[in-house]
Amino acid sequence: MIHTKAGGFRRAGPGVGHRTRWRKTVSRTLGRTQADRLRRARARARRPGRGEPRRLGRDQQRLRRVLEMGLPAVWGAAAITYKLACPLAQEDGLGARIVSCAVFFAVGTGLMLHVRRGLLRELRQIRKVAGAAQGALLRPLPPRVDGLNIAAAQFSADRGATVGGDLYEVIGTEHGVRIVMGDVRGHGLAALGTVAAVLGSFREAVHDEAELAGVLRRLDRAMARHLRERAKAEHPSSGLDPDNPVAEEFVTVLLLEIGPDGEMRAINCGHPRPYLLRHHTEPVGVRGHVEHLAVGDPLPPLGLFPLPAELPVARCGPFLPGEALFLHTDGVEDARDGDGRFFPLSTALTEASRCQPLTPQSVLRTVFTQLLRHAGGSPTDDVAVLVLRNDRAKVPAQQGKPVAHNSAP
Repeated sequence: MIHTKAGGFRRAGPGVGHRTRWRKTVSRTLGRTQADRLRRARARARRPGRGEPRRLGRDQQRLRRVLEMGLPAVWGAAAITYKLACPLAQEDGLGARIVSCAVFFAVGTGLMLHVRRGLLRELRQIRKVAGAAQGALLRPLPPRVDGLNIAAAQFSADRGATVGGDLYEVIGTEHGVRIVMGDVRGHGLAALGTVAAVLGSFREAVHDEAELAGVLRRLDRAMARHLRERAKAEHPSSGLDPDNPVAEEFVTVLLLEIGPDGEMRAINCGHPRPYLLRHHTEPVGVRGHVEHLAVGDPLPPLGLFPLPAELPVARCGPFLPGEALFLHTDGVEDARDGDGRFFPLSTALTEASRCQPLTPQSVLRTVFTQLLRHAGGSPTDDVAVLVLRNDRAKVPAQQGKPVAHNSAP
């Protein structure tokens, strides 16, 4: 009997007393909240159809494994049965031999197709995982950062790889928008370790270091640490042996900073100079002008020599509203056609700068279309391109202070 709130009594159903005692015991042991969670979990587990998709997935995996192991066994059993039990296989006539050859050829073809199907399925899975890892490493850039419109694209020389030895990143910080463009020696998947080391250090250093020179020193230390760890892993006893390929590993780097006022500062470590694209130039009416941006005398690439005590930071002038910057790796200018001629990048950029309107997407489309046409659809080196357009509001220049760019001769 159970005492009710109205003061009466009612008969307890079968098993009610047992369930009530169990709930009280659980409540005292786990507490009210955890006991409620446990009851809800048990109720969800008892709902019909709750675990059916999971069971179906496990059943499909078991069936796939059975087929992977069973089909070759069936093909082999069919061949052995034919050889031992079929009277035609015991004859020595020409017709019997032709039939036997056809049977064994069919069995062998079936086995090869089965193995090929399994290998392709495994290759697709590996590429899917590799693509996810590479996407996390060289993550897609945001379309806008602090008033700058951004577009980037890259192409790996290794077939089946989506990311190679090129790297780029754009991050907005309290010190301004900081950009890195780099190219690791070699190409393809073998260079991913160095790309990860440099990009990881850059993404942390840009927020911590107030000066661009401090960011470069952090990258240099990360590169040296990566080379030491890689050398120990490949040759634990010898370290950085001069004959070891790790000793020749390096990365070219271009660091660029665009301040809140549009002033550009840069440090170049052996990387190709960026291009500045102007949509309007003097005299009025002339459209499309491309020039190299002066980024100072280049330093040696990271990994080859120690950095000097004084790091020169080049002032590149203002990045005016409506202008665009084109950063690239050497795979763009080094692309050749069938006759061995290099890709005319400046000509392609001049044509792209005449597009109306001038957007990073239109620049990328024009350059990549002409590049792939020039190289026959497959450049021999990794290619990475980064385009930034200044969409900030125009700030009037102070009187008596003309605005000029430091362009390379």
